Amino acid sequence: MNADRRRGPWLIIAGAVAALVLGIATTMLLAGTGAFRHVAPAVWRAEGVRCSAPTLPGKVVDVTVGDMGPGMMGGTPGGHGMRMMRLVARPATVSAGVVSLRVVNTGATMHEVVVLPLPSGQGIGERLTGPDGKVSEAGSLGEASRICGPGEGHGIAPGAKGWTTLTLRPGRYELICNLPGHYLAGMYTELDVSG
Repeated sequence: MNADRRRGPWLIIAGAVAALVLGIATTMLLAGTGAFRHVAPAVWRAEGVRCSAPTLPGKVVDVTVGDMGPGMMGGTPGGHGMRMMRLVARPATVSAGVVSLRVVNTGATMHEVVVLPLPSGQGIGERLTGPDGKVSEAGSLGEASRICGPGEGHGIAPGAKGWTTLTLRPGRYELICNLPGHYLAGMYTELDVSG
């Protein structure tokens, strides 16, 4: 029985070393054959349709939408982690009148920008979301969600642009991505329109 006890740990160590050597040999073999040299799917590389927006009327606000890519989000409805996505507008303040939003998607998934009035006393990111992970678009003034085109569509693909032109009165507006789970993941910002 003592001999079996002494041999037990050595058998475990020998098995672990054999597994390690086999793993290294397999990895080297696969690396040598080029098995690891595959091209990632386009959605992972944020390569989509490339285009440029035409000259837009009025004050132009550049909006960047993006995310951290697949596999890096989780934890909230819609499969997206809190603030793992972003929506940034520059400038954040414009004067009233004709305003064009020029949106570029630097992320790995589809996005859109919806313009909603921001009620007095309400901050950005405070809208209620439904079971579908979206907020109500009642009162929407317009959106940029068409690939390489103006206005409404089915979302702006990774690497692509979309745009919209609106006439905005003085006030506070919330720009949001309203695809399922994106608002909860932090895709909102404020646009202030001065008189």
